[in-house]
Amino acid sequence: MALFGKKSNGVEPSTSQDGAPAYMIEARDVVKTYDTGTNRIQALRSVDFAVARGEMVAVMGPSGCGKTTLLNCLSGLDDVDSGRIFLEGQDLATLSDRKRTDYRARRMGFIFQVYNLLPVLNSVENVELPLLVSGVRPKVAREKSLEALDTVGLREWATHRPAELSGGQRQRVTIARSLVNDPAIIWADEPTGALDSKTAEDILALMRDLNQQKALTFVLVTHDQGVGALCDRIVRMRDGEIVGQDVNSHAPAQRSAVIGDMVGAARS
Repeated sequence: MALFGKKSNGVEPSTSQDGAPAYMIEARDVVKTYDTGTNRIQALRSVDFAVARGEMVAVMGPSGCGKTTLLNCLSGLDDVDSGRIFLEGQDLATLSDRKRTDYRARRMGFIFQVYNLLPVLNSVENVELPLLVSGVRPKVAREKSLEALDTVGLREWATHRPAELSGGQRQRVTIARSLVNDPAIIWADEPTGALDSKTAEDILALMRDLNQQKALTFVLVTHDQGVGALCDRIVRMRDGEIVGQDVNSHAPAQRSAVIGDMVGAARS
């Protein structure tokens, strides 16, 4: 799959006409292999992948095709064997572990199928925890956390612990936590997998609203066709490779040209 955009050389990101990074997320020829002790599994096979700023992309494919591995590598949670990953034009390979962790804390949010909420903390305490760990003053962290809960419609549930919340409410707390640091990118791994269909629809509508109102870039790993249908673009994987992608007809006009160029380049 070819990337659309101007490349100056093999170690620099693609650029737009004005020299700025062409993409929020760009991966080139990424390879990831796991050694199980008895054999080597190539989870990603020379993957090229790009996401425009403010785009909402679903990565779909059968279990074991490499979707979650791709998300983990793109976000810097896992190292790659070879290839390059650029986020906002920043080459992840040039960052130390500490700087990579700091970048994630400042510029990324994560939403998972398993909510990963601490049961002994209430909603606002769960949301503010990443800020406190990053050194934000408690008063500021509390104010930002309450604002994030307000954004997802749960401010009145701020003092409730996870056991007192429904599945949908817990996922909203998780989304609030992903928003609390004002991220540029939100990664979501099966965000509706543990929810009933009605609650899943509500959570998807919330994420789509956040994408459109705040111009947040979303990358969602999912098996759910309904999730894919609400995104700007569906990228399809099989056996560690990207095998196709489709632009949904509702993709906002300001991004449709960029997205269309990426898809056109991939098919050429």
